[in-house]
Amino acid sequence: MSESIKSLAALKRHIAALDRTPAPTAGCARLATGHAGLDAALDGGLLRGRVHELFGAAEEEGAAAGLALILARLAADDAPLLWLRTTASARAGGSPYGPGLAALGLNPARLLIGLMADEAMLLRAAVEGLRCPALGALLIELRGRAPLLDLTASRRLALAAEQSGVTAFLLRVGGNPVPSAAETRWQVAAAPSDPLPGNAPGHSAFALSLLRRRAGPDGLAWRLIWDGEKGAFGDGRHERHEHGQDGQQGGAPLSGALVPLPADRSAADRAA
Repeated sequence: MSESIKSLAALKRHIAALDRTPAPTAGCARLATGHAGLDAALDGGLLRGRVHELFGAAEEEGAAAGLALILARLAADDAPLLWLRTTASARAGGSPYGPGLAALGLNPARLLIGLMADEAMLLRAAVEGLRCPALGALLIELRGRAPLLDLTASRRLALAAEQSGVTAFLLRVGGNPVPSAAETRWQVAAAPSDPLPGNAPGHSAFALSLLRRRAGPDGLAWRLIWDGEKGAFGDGRHERHEHGQDGQQGGAPLSGALVPLPADRSAADRAA
């Protein structure tokens, strides 16, 4: 318990240091992803200063984590990005994979990782983090049922995000949706990627389904292709136009999104 208290106190001190130079935030601003269809359906993009849930089955952990990190990176821009996990999550999912993070366009110098002893401590730290307007975005990783993340807990997170303007992404690995105050709820899976010239591995690809939206239609789905060089999502149409109607150039589309986790597993485990 004493170690948990020390860790949370250290995180609060770090956040307080960031808070001395708060970044300006705009009310009801939107985060454009670059994917025309997705942004149009969301009236310009994801609302900033809100909580967004991303669900991924246990076998889709790499895709869900990758997309959550990309969205958090886009929301953070040049400001710090805080990723909160429990020590159990870190053991189960492994440590961040450096080359994978680089391919997602993440600057390691802007990524802060907080390891909490348990989910109760993690949720307390998440509220504290969201109260710091100097943060660019917050990624909260929870696994399984996460019984402490009830409607009341999600409302605390939503209120803190609205007050500071910091956008939060709830990464739910192997969990099932329950009532929450999140602005949007998504299901994430890996999608086939189109090979690049020379049949090289293609960009990371994601299958994204909108399960719930507080204001607007849901039940929509998209295929997102992440272009790290452009720093935006597309749908692969440009690549299919260049390489043929079916998007192939000498082979079938490659399966799976780039996996940023973990560094301490075998290559076979990472590809699974």
